Amino acid sequence: MEILKILHLLGVVIWVGGMLFAYMVLRPVVTQLLDFPQQLKFWQAIFSRFFPLVWFSITMILGSGLHMVSEMGGFERLPFYVNLMVVIGVMMTLIFLYVFFTAYRKLKRYVASEEWEYAGIALVQIRVLIGLNLILGLVTIAIAVLG
Repeated sequence: MEILKILHLLGVVIWVGGMLFAYMVLRPVVTQLLDFPQQLKFWQAIFSRFFPLVWFSITMILGSGLHMVSEMGGFERLPFYVNLMVVIGVMMTLIFLYVFFTAYRKLKRYVASEEWEYAGIALVQIRVLIGLNLILGLVTIAIAVLG
């Protein structure tokens, strides 16, 4: 069970930590230093490297989490706060799926065709949804710690 907790925590650290770094550190610097088309190309490249890590994190979080739930006797035996974490984690995953399969695909397509206005709209959508996921991730961590 301890190894599962470590895998679970590593997945959370990679995903939420990556979002925090991108949102609070990388974004302001990129906005300050690069012109708009370069920003869009930069973010497309960043996401192409970060999103595989998110897929890996989701796999670790869900796999370890479901295994821990089964070891604890199923969802009905879990404390309320753990069920709340599960619900928020599912919401975060659904938001990421939308980002990856819809907004990110639009960003890539519009950057490739140099349609900067539409690429910018897609990037704003990604930024807002990653911001929402960041908040949900931090709330989930607080719930886990406070139990």
